[in-house]
Amino acid sequence: MQKLKNKFLTVCLFVGSFTPVFSQGNGTAGINEATQMVTSYFEPATQLIYAIGAVVGLIGGVKVYNKFSSGDPDTSKTAASWFGACIFLIVAATILRSFFL
Repeated sequence: MQKLKNKFLTVCLFVGSFTPVFSQGNGTAGINEATQMVTSYFEPATQLIYAIGAVVGLIGGVKVYNKFSSGDPDTSKTAASWFGACIFLIVAATILRSFFL
């Protein structure tokens, strides 16, 4: 019984000593590759958000102009909401870019 315990202990020590060696290389390389891939998408994503903000601004400008031309008393509320949406898109894109890069 003692021989079996010694063999088991020897095998456990042998396997336990090589496990950290196998896990060190690929984990770090994988994390670095994932970080590089995610950061490479920030520039196109930021440009896309800016383009969406420009389109939303143009649509909002047309809607506000139509309300103003028709004499709608709710024009200032509509202008504030569209302007706020455009500002939010631009600020959100800038903050996300500066936070993650």
